[in-house]
Amino acid sequence: MRSLFAVSVAALFLTACASQSTPSAATPAPVAAAAPKAPQCWNGDAGKFEAVGVKTKISGVEVACKPTSDGKNAQWMGAGH
Repeated sequence: MRSLFAVSVAALFLTACASQSTPSAATPAPVAAAAPKAPQCWNGDAGKFEAVGVKTKISGVEVACKPTSDGKNAQWMGAGH
């Protein structure tokens, strides 16, 4: 009997919540399309992003920030000799 009462109360509560009308929210202003950002590499030692072409030492290793083949991202590559 108690479980029937609990189920009835739960069903009544869910029905009451579902039937409430919500005020219509104002539509947000459209966001202007952001200009595509240039690819960057994260330098954890310096705690900042570096632009493509930058050469530095990360954890003692000489590296250069180079763009990926699709040009959308960048990654650290060995700077070479």
